[in-house]
Amino acid sequence: MEMKTQTRSLSIVWYLSSAFLLLAAAATVRAEVNPETRISITSQGPGRDRGTLEDSRVSHDELAPLVSSGSRNKSTRASGQQKSTGAVSLSGMQSPNVDFWIFDASVELFSDLDRDGYYVGIDLTFDADTVYSVADVYAVLYLSYDFGPWNEYAYTEDFTIFGASGDDEYFVETELVSGYPTGDYDILIELFDVYDGSYVASFGPEDTSQLSYLPLEDTSRDTPQSTVVVIDNGGGGSLSLLGLLALLGVAGLTRKRAADV
Repeated sequence: MEMKTQTRSLSIVWYLSSAFLLLAAAATVRAEVNPETRISITSQGPGRDRGTLEDSRVSHDELAPLVSSGSRNKSTRASGQQKSTGAVSLSGMQSPNVDFWIFDASVELFSDLDRDGYYVGIDLTFDADTVYSVADVYAVLYLSYDFGPWNEYAYTEDFTIFGASGDDEYFVETELVSGYPTGDYDILIELFDVYDGSYVASFGPEDTSQLSYLPLEDTSRDTPQSTVVVIDNGGGGSLSLLGLLALLGVAGLTRKRAADV
């Protein structure tokens, strides 16, 4: 009688495990068939205002699904500014304005609840400069998944830069909520002149390693591993996932012995 009770309990564990695996596989198929809408939360402002931002500078953005295959060329706003009066580079992007440049950029990643080495938060800081004493600009930010096309993920408000000053840094902090699969990402910054909306400068992985091979994922994938608990009414207690795997092997042995009897 005791052997039958143990066999029944192990059979329940086996069926629960199989059902769990089938549900996980089905979720993966659904994700592939129905690409996820990208959702993120972004805060931004001049470096001097970090930590004192108003709610008006925090946005909840919803974007088209991530494009992960194809060429990086012609996948940004600057590449669409191919005016007859502007010079176009070999990559298909309008040449930058030499009166503007991005001096430097740095990234800090944050929030990794499942401790798998992939983060959901991007804290980007960059310093844009110009030959003019004062200029108003805005930036558009892109992510590239596994060296695929650039996907716009955030853009800044208009902000002012003062010549080549190092005191006018701008920061953009973004939390990836959904639509960003686990993997390595690159970041590209494009700078535009507020005066006429023209593209003036860019800064990306070719300019600094700070913007390349960033381990990222969204919050829906940053879930700590849970422990599977099985209640055995016959003997009481619980089983961890490791114990569950061990019992699956015992189940096969029990079945064989029962058959021999």
